[in-house]
Amino acid sequence: PGRIDNEFEEGTARRIPAGSNIVLQMHYTTIGQPVEDVLQIGVVLAKEPPSKLKVAAGGQIPNLTFAIPPGDPNYEVTAKQTFDRDTRLNTLYPHMHVRGKDVKYTLIYPDGKQEVLLSVPRYDFNWQLTYKLAEPKMVPKGSTLLVTAHFDNSKGNRFNPDPTATV
Repeated sequence: PGRIDNEFEEGTARRIPAGSNIVLQMHYTTIGQPVEDVLQIGVVLAKEPPSKLKVAAGGQIPNLTFAIPPGDPNYEVTAKQTFDRDTRLNTLYPHMHVRGKDVKYTLIYPDGKQEVLLSVPRYDFNWQLTYKLAEPKMVPKGSTLLVTAHFDNSKGNRFNPDPTATV
């Protein structure tokens, strides 16, 4: 919901090997009546061999081991990834569903210095945005990206379908 497009910057490509399947994962929010899906996708093929292009690689920093207790208005979840090579970071994509409350991405450099790259103080599932950095961030090998998120599983969250459930 709320996501418009995911266009790569000039000179960037993602390799799709011959015979690959492209799988789309769609999230729909019910509105109480039937509607028609008008999804469209577009693929632009690179004109140069991939070796001359920047390679776009997706990375997720999932934490699939948590359970949000019933009624908790501010449950904290963290996840982190340490980079095993120098990396050019362009975008960040918080993904938290209807109990998401806030999220922060902090880059921790090998020398311990910390820099907040993104803070979303009022997460809204209806506007799951890809945040493009104003300038790409060169992340040195050995840096860690720490994601700290809070979830609201209480009855105070008007989007929460069941505040009595562990999620």
